[in-house]
Amino acid sequence: MHELKRLARNAAELMTLSAELQAGGIQLELLTGPLTGIYDPNGMGAMFFAVLAVAGQIERNYIREKTLEGQVIAASKGNHGGRPKVIDDDMLTFAVALKDKGVPVPEIAKKLTIKAGKNAGKHPSVASLYRALAEAEAAAPDDGVPMRPKPVRLRRPGELLTAEEIELRERLQSQPHPNADLR
Repeated sequence: MHELKRLARNAAELMTLSAELQAGGIQLELLTGPLTGIYDPNGMGAMFFAVLAVAGQIERNYIREKTLEGQVIAASKGNHGGRPKVIDDDMLTFAVALKDKGVPVPEIAKKLTIKAGKNAGKHPSVASLYRALAEAEAAAPDDGVPMRPKPVRLRRPGELLTAEEIELRERLQSQPHPNADLR
């Protein structure tokens, strides 16, 4: 083996390898590192393999703990890793407004520009925009309040109001005028 740490991924795998080497009568030669030399997996060599297995497992656990600790510290600073967002909140708000106006999604994608990452300066893909719009719609609270204003319906003169429009007009008329105190 070139390095001892490349011999096995965990203690159980190293012990299995030791048993296979014993069964085949094969010796292990480490080419680099502080423990260079030839080791026989029989007799005292079996104890050496057991010590190596435990030491390797402890080292892996320590690395894993430090990695998780680093991720927690980074998350507390707002860095959650991964790629930067292709479509940020400002772009999404603009895209939702255009979509509400009836602009097709492929045309909206051409009007947006990615701000960060390796594709900065380019337009997001139509698929990314559809995905972002769907995620925004799914994340909107379902409290009965629309995520965005409804499109305006133009009425022709003489056309009757809908029940919803009559109810809205009555609610607005029953409220005091906001500038009534100033008069």
